[in-house]
Amino acid sequence: MDPFVGFTLRETLERVSASLGCSPTSAEVASYLDSRDTLRHLREEFLLPRISDLPPSDLSVVDGTKECIYLVGNSLGLQPKLTRKYLDEELDKWAKMAIHGHTEGSRPWAWAENNIEDLMANVVGAKPEEVALMNGLTVNLHLLMLSFYQPTATRHKILLEDKAFPSDHYAVESQIRLRGFEPQQSMLLLSPRPGEETLRTEDILELIEKEGDSIAVVMFSGVQYYTGQLFDMAAITEAGQRKGCYVGFDCAHAAGNVELKLHEWGVDFACWCTYKYLNSGAGGLAGAFIHEKHRDAIKPALLGWWGHDLKTRFQMNNVMELQPGVSGFRLSNQPILLVCPLQASLQVFNKTSMQVLRRKSLLLTGYLEYLIQHYYTEDPRQPSKPHIHIITPSDPKQRGCQLSLSFSVPIRKVFQELERRGVACDMREPSVLRVAPVPLYNSFTDVHRFVETLGRALAASSQ
Repeated sequence: MDPFVGFTLRETLERVSASLGCSPTSAEVASYLDSRDTLRHLREEFLLPRISDLPPSDLSVVDGTKECIYLVGNSLGLQPKLTRKYLDEELDKWAKMAIHGHTEGSRPWAWAENNIEDLMANVVGAKPEEVALMNGLTVNLHLLMLSFYQPTATRHKILLEDKAFPSDHYAVESQIRLRGFEPQQSMLLLSPRPGEETLRTEDILELIEKEGDSIAVVMFSGVQYYTGQLFDMAAITEAGQRKGCYVGFDCAHAAGNVELKLHEWGVDFACWCTYKYLNSGAGGLAGAFIHEKHRDAIKPALLGWWGHDLKTRFQMNNVMELQPGVSGFRLSNQPILLVCPLQASLQVFNKTSMQVLRRKSLLLTGYLEYLIQHYYTEDPRQPSKPHIHIITPSDPKQRGCQLSLSFSVPIRKVFQELERRGVACDMREPSVLRVAPVPLYNSFTDVHRFVETLGRALAASSQ
């Protein structure tokens, strides 16, 4: 992305537009930036729906032959092209060799997930032996908390952000009750300051310092699903552990989105789904992490045969030879049909690095922010004109690729008009759209088309 070296985004857009003889908001600028994008070839690794294939699209207002504007990878990533090939291989193997598929072929079913854990570890900044691919996110969260949440009469609280993702909130509630405590006393919820929409890092650290002696587990998301705020995971981990707390993260919106260093930061445990930025398909195989420092000390509360050492697992002697670390938390064999799409996606990630993807992401999301602010900043001279407030932090270091846009008008009709025009994004009533330009497959032109289409949607929704 050489046009950006040594310049701010705004300076770059002005330089490029001046050289092209057009406005910084022109589509020509987006095309130019795409032509200089060293990651643009990765888009070809995915299947991008045509507008005509999207159920809500209306071909009377939009050209159905065009690719849709897909900005909802924060909810469901696109399908990697290799997914079908890998699935067909396993279906064919099942048909032809049946039970022998457990030990034969390019991905033997009995240890298929083990073959891609090194790729997953690269994405989350971990050692391969610190990562396990298994279950779904909430199942993994429960398994981890059963071992890491060991409350006492004086240290029984779990700290999490207020309005955490519902499944995290429910899991924490149930873990507290399971140990004989009450959520009203043991759930410590941190809210933004009055009039603010995101948490300040200093407030998180201050609360940990103040309440740390009574906190058993600090359990935050890596990226907050609603606001898109990227938490300072290193600082939170250090602060929590200094007070004697275990620190874990739900990285569902962080894995594949931002650069993670779970091992280097010393995070105690983490879990994540893989169907958002990691493109494994709805309900895809989830991931779990336990730092190697807990390899021998932290044991699973629940046992299953997949936690048994692979070398002797099939001897069936009912004498557990527990795998160390997170591998011992496995319960059952993983569905091979879920391994396939995750492998297809992780192999695309392996063609670059999270550092390089993050660099593009900062530019791509910054470009979206620039255009939104240009067209939709509140104007006192035009009080009736719809405006947008971005609730995601403006500091690029405190966000991933998602921007949460809060509209001054009810959002449902605007959202419907966007869908009619081939835009896939995400609505949170009454007023928020979550928009995520994913660096792996989105382009600057996608962002420009979205902002252009948004203008038409707003105009149509007001009629």
